[in-house]
Amino acid sequence: VQLQASGGGSVQAGGSLRLSCVASGDRIAVMGWYRQPPGKERELVATISRDATQTKYADSVKGRFIISRTGYVNTVYLQMNNLQPEDSGVYYCLATTNRFNWGQGTLVTVSS
Repeated sequence: VQLQASGGGSVQAGGSLRLSCVASGDRIAVMGWYRQPPGKERELVATISRDATQTKYADSVKGRFIISRTGYVNTVYLQMNNLQPEDSGVYYCLATTNRFNWGQGTLVTVSS
């Protein structure tokens, strides 16, 4: 499985960004996003099931971020609204098969 993420960048607090990730490969099940803030460990942001009926969010992003997915091309999106400085970090796309497959990471910087 290969993953190509895009959409990171710099934004002021209160702004929005949309991340995209295209996965190529077979038997892709859950997809999602994790992030790694500076000096911290990687943490869950959001996941979405294969049929896009089930989503899971970190408490810190509930009500601000929306994860979505187009099944036929295995593309996952993360719409991030009302971004805050604590949302800064490298965002990694995830696609699960019989293992976790990670994208290369895209940097999000939110300034106050």
